[in-house]
Amino acid sequence: MIESDHCDVLIVGGGPAGLAAALELRRLGVGDVRVVEREPEAGGVPRLCHHTGFGIRDFHRIYSGPAYARRYARMAEAVGITVHTATSATGWAGPRTLSLTSPRGLEQIEAAAILLATGCRERPRSARLVPGSRPQGVFTTGSLQQFVHGHSQPVGRRAVIVGAELVSLSALMTLAGMGSAVALMTTELPRHQIYFPYLPFKWYAADVLTRTPIASRARVSRILGQRRVEAVEVTYLEGGQSEVVACDTVVFTGDWVPEHELARRGGLLLDQATRGPLVDTGLRSSARGVFAAGNLLRGAETADIAALEGRRAARHIRDFLEHGTWAEGSLPIQREAPIAWVTPGAIPASHDGPPLGHFLFRVSEFCRDVQIRVCQGQRLLHQQRFRWLQPNQSIRLSSGWLAAVDPAGEALRLVMDKR
Repeated sequence: MIESDHCDVLIVGGGPAGLAAALELRRLGVGDVRVVEREPEAGGVPRLCHHTGFGIRDFHRIYSGPAYARRYARMAEAVGITVHTATSATGWAGPRTLSLTSPRGLEQIEAAAILLATGCRERPRSARLVPGSRPQGVFTTGSLQQFVHGHSQPVGRRAVIVGAELVSLSALMTLAGMGSAVALMTTELPRHQIYFPYLPFKWYAADVLTRTPIASRARVSRILGQRRVEAVEVTYLEGGQSEVVACDTVVFTGDWVPEHELARRGGLLLDQATRGPLVDTGLRSSARGVFAAGNLLRGAETADIAALEGRRAARHIRDFLEHGTWAEGSLPIQREAPIAWVTPGAIPASHDGPPLGHFLFRVSEFCRDVQIRVCQGQRLLHQQRFRWLQPNQSIRLSSGWLAAVDPAGEALRLVMDKR
């Protein structure tokens, strides 16, 4: 028999975005807020990242990942927020009713509002179509940290990291903490994508602590080995030459995919660029009463940014519960290459400001001395110059042009002009 229940707000995902939203909802006076989390503990990915750098923007202090996750979980417990761990949302039984499964059995919860905060994952080796044998020792950063810190299992002695961005440093520190040497980091781009203020972290972790070389314009083209990884073949894209690098561990980092399965099953419109739910500046999805926040929207930002989005979503959820108003007919923001994506991806008629006070966008290539224009039809709404843009780094775009948007006009376009 399936148990049925009701609450004011149901939050799917007990990471920084979900817990920050729950805490803000409680502060705003919303009574029955429930969080469901499929992992056995709340706190999200940071609880498995045993390095520092968390909490700068939301707590204005620096924590290790586990300490940061514990603080959110304890704050939620202290104010009486119900967090159901080891609980998966498996589908929709109605417009705002979710089917759940857990050790307690099957359950359905109907909510006045739902917030999806299910996060993202890295694209694994199989999805990147890397050929070769299928030995043990192939990870993503997430599975590596789960293996090491979640299950206390040893890894190999010599690794290759695929990727050279911020999360790649997290993989590097996890391996270094286990006493594993890193033979090489590879990136298909012309250089690494680690940016200020994390460059000192890169200098310490990659240059001083582990002395890890970074091969640019290179890709892992084959994995070699039988029972265990024995080596990888690295192909250099400019000259086409290859070399074999001995290792017993390969870690694929970055190349994020939002955990959008539940959103897709609910019929929510997806942003074709980010592959997460398409939301407007109020973090409203295409389904009335369903909101989305955090790294579900576009892959990985830092945990504190996801938490701040969760807080902002809570305020719009509270307004929806009190007034029942819902923005209809949002204008999408289209973008032209090399702009990879922009979020939020739609503008409501109410012209709400974006959750962080600005838009975020990313590019697919390194760009110098460029101008970004926001246009609606033939009208120029905004232009902003940037000296330097790089892939895998989110860039702030001013939101001061929102008041000039015609709600009944054409779609908006984000265009880059190069010098």
